[in-house]
Amino acid sequence: MNIRGMNYHVEVHFSGEPLVLLHGFTGSSVNWGPFLKEFKSYQVVLIDMLGHGRTDSPTQSDRYHMDNVVEDLKVIFEKLNLDSVNLLGYSMGGRIALSFSAKYPGFVKKLILESSSPGLKRMEEREDRIKKDRYLAEGIVKKGVEAFVNDWESIPLFQSQLQLPSEIQSLIRLQRLSNTKIGLSNSLIGMGTGSQSSSWEQLPLLKMPVLLICGELDTKFCEIAKEMDEILPFSTISEINRAGHAIHVEKPRMFGKIVNEFLISETAYKKKEAKPYDN
Repeated sequence: MNIRGMNYHVEVHFSGEPLVLLHGFTGSSVNWGPFLKEFKSYQVVLIDMLGHGRTDSPTQSDRYHMDNVVEDLKVIFEKLNLDSVNLLGYSMGGRIALSFSAKYPGFVKKLILESSSPGLKRMEEREDRIKKDRYLAEGIVKKGVEAFVNDWESIPLFQSQLQLPSEIQSLIRLQRLSNTKIGLSNSLIGMGTGSQSSSWEQLPLLKMPVLLICGELDTKFCEIAKEMDEILPFSTISEINRAGHAIHVEKPRMFGKIVNEFLISETAYKKKEAKPYDN
């Protein structure tokens, strides 16, 4: 699908109410394959984000900027004749989903954020993260994807995945290795957590129901989820026992059950008193 000059890989499965799934950094639509049967009552839309999977990896890092990716999503939805979607994003995909929901809230019926954040609050934090992301990006270009994936798989965020069966670990690794160094490096520079504008101030304005999912072993993102839950006016949080950052990989059946229950629920999750955002 040609979207604003970029070729995006987009898959549509089944029929029904639209459910859009957005993968994380180094991932692709392949990651959601095991969940297709879980969501067969929905029109499931899988998208390889810019620089990942079978979608284009342009050489200009500014094309990956969050504002550009959000506009790409809007055009994809319009081309698919979708005027209202349930939007689920994991990690980087969650940041994209949240940024899209903040800019185009009318498009989003329900929002599901797995191990996600609204970005960094303070400019000093963002500047420090930009430096770190650029350093990682330079390493990808110099050393290649395999060397980067070797390092990426060893960070504490993914240590809980070492408990997965070896065949699943191998599939995840093969998918990560299928990406290109240009795509991954430019994604870090253009759409990294540091480059992204903070969405914290927009949280009180989001009126759609929001499900926040985190794994208990991923204490950093559980703390972020709890803080978001206090600010969002219509939200609920699910902390999954014995799971780390990628709950959909580590606890797939539990993940599918929680998402399905949220999607069919008529509960608005209205807070008695949502705390205003205070920087």
